[in-house]
Amino acid sequence: MTFEQLTILAILAATVAMFLWGRWRHDMVAMGALLACVLTGLVPLDAAFAGFGHPAVITVACVLILSHGLHDSGAVDALTRAVIPTRSGPTLTVAALTGLAALLSGFMNNVGALALLMPVAMQVASRQSLPPGKVLMPLAFGSILGGMTTLVGTPPNLIVSGFREQAGLSGFGMFDFTPVGLAVAAGGVAFVALIGWRFVPTRERAGVETFETAAYLTEARIPEDSKADGMTLLALELELEQAGAQIVGLVRNEVRVTAPSASRRVRAGDILVIEAEAEALAEALSGLGLKLEASKRPPSDGEEAGPADGKADAAEPDSRKGASAGKARNDLTASAAQATAGAHPEEPEDKKRDKGRTDEIALIELAVLPGAAITGRSASDIELRTRHGINLLALSRQGRRSTARLRTMPILAGDVLLMQGPPETLLQFASWAGCVPLAERALRIPSRRRAITASAIMALSIAVAAFGLLSAAVSFAAGVLASMVFRTVPPRQVYEAVDWTVIVLLAALIPVAGAMEATGAADLIARFLLDAVARGDPVIALVLVLVVTMTLSDLMNNAATAAVMCPIALGAAAQLGAHPDSFLMAVAIGASCSFLTPIGHQNNTLILGPGGFRFGDYWRLGLPLEILVVAISVPMLRLVWPF
Repeated sequence: MTFEQLTILAILAATVAMFLWGRWRHDMVAMGALLACVLTGLVPLDAAFAGFGHPAVITVACVLILSHGLHDSGAVDALTRAVIPTRSGPTLTVAALTGLAALLSGFMNNVGALALLMPVAMQVASRQSLPPGKVLMPLAFGSILGGMTTLVGTPPNLIVSGFREQAGLSGFGMFDFTPVGLAVAAGGVAFVALIGWRFVPTRERAGVETFETAAYLTEARIPEDSKADGMTLLALELELEQAGAQIVGLVRNEVRVTAPSASRRVRAGDILVIEAEAEALAEALSGLGLKLEASKRPPSDGEEAGPADGKADAAEPDSRKGASAGKARNDLTASAAQATAGAHPEEPEDKKRDKGRTDEIALIELAVLPGAAITGRSASDIELRTRHGINLLALSRQGRRSTARLRTMPILAGDVLLMQGPPETLLQFASWAGCVPLAERALRIPSRRRAITASAIMALSIAVAAFGLLSAAVSFAAGVLASMVFRTVPPRQVYEAVDWTVIVLLAALIPVAGAMEATGAADLIARFLLDAVARGDPVIALVLVLVVTMTLSDLMNNAATAAVMCPIALGAAAQLGAHPDSFLMAVAIGASCSFLTPIGHQNNTLILGPGGFRFGDYWRLGLPLEILVVAISVPMLRLVWPF
């Protein structure tokens, strides 16, 4: 054993120990390992930070951003309702998501499959009152399992096929991996869905999502093409009950009915007064195709008011006041961008508009302090929209319910207001009005236009990568750029959507894994185990190839693991006089089974932040799953690919 091999193994052992200890944040430990490799000469100075430009790192960052766009636009709502039974329990919902992830991963990049379903998993977790990780880890593992079923499902399969061709045999076909891979995937998905998800440790994400207020009272208009048009109030209440919302009033022709009959049919143009938690507003709106009444744009001279169906995308210049209704933006409030950034009510209109131009819109909760300037006044009295350029979307009043319209309801001390507008305008208004900002809400206001655009961008990005027209990193990066151009992800939120601790972790460990391969340490470990333990038995050698590949894949990039283990597998088959296919297939299965750490596979890394996981959380479900994989794959390998 050389000095370089001893050094990299010592650094790797210390890194894993620090990860498992959990005293330091995982990105700090990873950066420490990288610097140790640089200082000892194992990683060249000019390659120290090459990991930050690695395609895997770019892919992870871009997928996080695209997933954010799908989530916020409401694009996943329809998919959630189609895939997940409405009244199913946690076991059935986890089974449906995990199975769908495995199916998609067989024919598309498994990172893309996870990105498509991650927002759905977050919604399901919320609906089932489960920690996000209880759904995210089974979803990630299902997407990894599904990748081993076809040639294009995962990069290690392509690498194994290439080594078979270099050995003088033809490459594997598209479905040569299916018999063994499908058996392993089916067994793994069944275990994860029925039993394994309970092994996932309970973790909660810290942040503003944990802030709670009482239910909001808000108004939603029924548009012409709404599912609610023509339904009875009883039917509507049954639909809203699933989202944790209820109807407390009806407004028709500007007349409010406080206790409408359950048999009354609603029609387009009616306004429903809905009481719901902040997180339930999006589901209540999207499920029935409703529009927030506060988001309806006031008409300007020569222009009709247009309905809103999403967050405001950009400022609309005054010169466009004469545009037709068909060209009006479908924003929650385009007029918010024309108003003043916290202007005083007595300031002239033109001055306020010039000061307040912005194309960034935020949602924020404001608590009304005792003695606030707006106490006893309504949104109409304050002229929130025309003078301040902001909207009151909903109001939370604990223990009390008003019969007044939202825009005419007097604001009282202790109320919590859900406001929308330019961030600077909202903060300046809070200071002037005597309110305290509580939390910026990531509330999804459903928008059909944005949802369709976000879905099309994601689908196109996945298709381009799946068909090999562009690499995954380039394809997803182009998708991010398109998302910014079409504003499915506002530019201000692009960098907020990325979990940078995960990016640093992955980027720092890629050169470390490269040093392990370059020094021959990985090859040394694998050969030692084969020579010392197998002792000429082909079955034991096959099991060792599989287990060693799985172990290395938990610590290294799975493609690098396949590249290291394929020559060893071919050599072992030659020494034992066995056919190489069974050993190469063992490498393909093992390289795809990275379930013990968050760094073995990009999908494990993707769920690290959203699931609130620690480095040592993965083995609790991953270890029994890897044991099951060995138990299923070894007999199947001997049956389908005999020696």
